[in-house]
Amino acid sequence: MTRKRKPYKTFTKEFKLEAIRMMDESERPSSEIATQLGIRRNQLYKWKEQLMAKGDKAFSGKKGRPLKENQSEASKLREENKRLREEVKILKKAAVYFAKELK
Repeated sequence: MTRKRKPYKTFTKEFKLEAIRMMDESERPSSEIATQLGIRRNQLYKWKEQLMAKGDKAFSGKKGRPLKENQSEASKLREENKRLREEVKILKKAAVYFAKELK
């Protein structure tokens, strides 16, 4: 019953640099540029801030949440354990409910 979330969109370094260049050189509002590129307006500002802070080292490597296949065994087991605990709670509540009806 759990919904799968959409995967994160990833953008290349070149895309990010071009988006920042468009924002700096264009007279159009940043919201219009972001809409054209299919991203949020605040994402442009975050990329620009990263570029100013890190310079050439900005946008190198991947960050964020690891992909499912790259997660450690322990974290996979924690997720499964959490799901199973929730299932047990539901089953206990169902058992109490049906036991009351039998009396």
